[in-house]
Amino acid sequence: MSGTDTSEDSHQVPGSRATTASPAVPDLSVVVPAYNEERRLGPTLDALTRQLSAAGDRWGSWEIVVADDGSTDATREIVTRRRDPRLRLVTSPRNRGKGHALRLGVGASRGRRVLITDADLAVPVGELERLDTVLAEGNAAAVGSRAVPGATLGDRRHPVRELLAGGGNLLIRGTAVRGIRDTQCGFKLFDGEKVRAAFAVSRLDGWAIDVEVLRHFQRAGWPVAEVPVHWSHRPGSKIRPLDYLRFPRDLIRLRLPVPRPADAVAAALFLAMAVALYAGRFFDPAHRYLTDSLQDQNQWEWFFAVTADNLVHLRNPLFSDLQGVPDGVNLMANTAMFGLSVPLTPVTLLWGPAVALSLATTLGLAATAAAWYRLMLRRLVPQRGAAFAGAALAAFAPPMVSHANAHPNFVVLFMIPAIIERCLRLCAGTRVTRDAVILGLMAAYQVFLGEEALLLAALGMLLFAAAHSAAHPRVARAAARPLLRGLAIAAAVCLTLVVYPLAWQFSGPQSYTHLDHGPGAANSVRALLTFAERSLLAGDADRAAALSLNPTEQNAFYGWPLLLLALAITVGLWRRPVVRSLAATAAAAALLSLGPRIHVPLTGVKIPGPWASLAGLPLMESVIVSRVALVCAPVLGMLLALAIGRLTQASSRGTRYAGLVVVCLALLPLIPAPLRSEPRAEVPAFFTDGAWKAHVRPGESLVPVPLPEPAAAEALHWQTTAGLGFRMPGGYFNRPYGDGDRSGVYGVPLNWTASLLKDVRETGVAQVIDARAREEARRDLAYWRAGALVLAPQPHDGPLRATVDKLVGRPGTWVAGVWVWDLHEGS
Repeated sequence: MSGTDTSEDSHQVPGSRATTASPAVPDLSVVVPAYNEERRLGPTLDALTRQLSAAGDRWGSWEIVVADDGSTDATREIVTRRRDPRLRLVTSPRNRGKGHALRLGVGASRGRRVLITDADLAVPVGELERLDTVLAEGNAAAVGSRAVPGATLGDRRHPVRELLAGGGNLLIRGTAVRGIRDTQCGFKLFDGEKVRAAFAVSRLDGWAIDVEVLRHFQRAGWPVAEVPVHWSHRPGSKIRPLDYLRFPRDLIRLRLPVPRPADAVAAALFLAMAVALYAGRFFDPAHRYLTDSLQDQNQWEWFFAVTADNLVHLRNPLFSDLQGVPDGVNLMANTAMFGLSVPLTPVTLLWGPAVALSLATTLGLAATAAAWYRLMLRRLVPQRGAAFAGAALAAFAPPMVSHANAHPNFVVLFMIPAIIERCLRLCAGTRVTRDAVILGLMAAYQVFLGEEALLLAALGMLLFAAAHSAAHPRVARAAARPLLRGLAIAAAVCLTLVVYPLAWQFSGPQSYTHLDHGPGAANSVRALLTFAERSLLAGDADRAAALSLNPTEQNAFYGWPLLLLALAITVGLWRRPVVRSLAATAAAAALLSLGPRIHVPLTGVKIPGPWASLAGLPLMESVIVSRVALVCAPVLGMLLALAIGRLTQASSRGTRYAGLVVVCLALLPLIPAPLRSEPRAEVPAFFTDGAWKAHVRPGESLVPVPLPEPAAAEALHWQTTAGLGFRMPGGYFNRPYGDGDRSGVYGVPLNWTASLLKDVRETGVAQVIDARAREEARRDLAYWRAGALVLAPQPHDGPLRATVDKLVGRPGTWVAGVWVWDLHEGS
């Protein structure tokens, strides 16, 4: 490395003796960072020169490099006035911090050893002898320390500064550098080449530069020793109060990885892909509706709105009585997704739940792809292009696109790759307790993002662990002990944080035991081989609808070209244990998704499937079994990444190109079209203008006609638009069936009046209403504590209006775009 700094923001002072310094490599370089040190620098240079000269040949040839950090006083002149050719000056045009000054000074140094000392000489130069002795013993760095036995202290700092320094030291030792008690003492001796390499890749400009450099030494495996020294506080410290706040910030920056340009491009492309997928709603979320979301967009916006409302009014965030009057909604037993709805509360309050939901799904999908990319790059393939392709498939596979219509809890999965990565760290057995605690925190957060996704991820990891144990038993045996110990610690941490919410979910008001999704909830073999509905080139809505529950539950549809490609990858890379394990995981997940009884293609025969042994287990009994095929998405993405990585290393150009063409042809049918959207129905002015307030008193509910339910939940949108100012019966959420039956159902079991109104809406035929019917209606309205009934314009609104007229005993009134029956009239 040259002794002349050529960076744009630094230079050696023209005319100084430094420009004519001998090109010979000195034995010792002394680097002194300086900022406005005109009072202290002169005596320091005198002491250094005198001590090094008096030692004769002890230190060999030497140089002193003063790194001026944009001083505004006479600091530079003090150096340039001296005529010693061994004294050099490098400067920065502006003040940027001690770290930047040291980067300049160390970069300009040439010595075989480099001593870094502060300009105040709080540690006398005579202590260099101790450091050099330790360095000669084979260490790459000798760090002067005030905290090891043998260190002595002269004048001390102010007690407040002592306290802050002690707290900072604990923070450093706990987060960045282990085994070094005092990283901040400004007297350190390094191997020259190694310290120049460390400073060359450093990023920090502030006081935490010492931590960054020592962390680099530790991670490179270069031994560092602490040496006791004598230290005395010198007045005139350059540490300002704000520096104590910037120091933790720099430690955080130190812990965060530096993205390469290719990584930033990958993240930008993932975001662009997510925006393109949601383009129909993303640019106007308040007035656009995802057509294939059925009623789920209304439901999710309600979850975001009610969470924000509960937080603002300091109510229990796990419960709401705004739907399902009078029983209410157990939000923890529903997919309220507190992990996003809580942090996005400011967005919900400022711009509405539609914007918050749109941001959550779009940014969450891009973050999920980026998380898979990071995992594959760190654990699977070194090629960024291969990792990008694998991550794109993992996050944008056909079943993920299907769920993107309506289920953020299956789209926002950025914690799942991080959880997998932490489990792999546990297998290494290096920092089991630390990694286990972090894993427990991650799992707890994922509980509030989506419990079913966490359950499926755990099932996928269990399948992989079993397959990898068979493929690589020696590695599995070595990893088993630390992994099991770590999982036990992680479970304890996680349960400590989520035990109360889970108790509320399974034992609180309106909790239920399980959900039964019926016999049509499993995949078929045809569903795995068929192209998805949203495939840009090969999609067929009718065919996909015949093989799935609805457009939001197309949980397979990987297409036969991709499955053939996965088979070819498995055969071609069979010798690699990870390939065998991934292939077995995908095959097992696909098989489980076929349900407890598997229909054999082209026959009428059904055979028992492996899911039959799991279907009755706690938690598993509520899973839509076809969703198990979601496990295949990241696994197929990993196989794809491995294949592309192998192709890029092929010696033959023809092999590379032919293989990549085959890959592209297999993936081409999977490219999704943007999700379908449509203009959103206008909310009646009755709700937007607040006219409803005149008809609903405190403690009463407003009854939409007919009641909101999973198939027709537009009333939830009216409620959120009205600022959640009124409660209503019915709704779209999960709850127990009732009357001692705690089986879960979607929506509220219909009483007599709700069933009557639903029948009229579906048939368009007004019902015969007699005295008994009116009595049933009065009981139901009293049960709902109804203040008014409201009928908005809709299909069959004429028969509905006639039916309610008869039930109430008087005609409704047209108010702000709706028919209203105020139950207070005539009371």
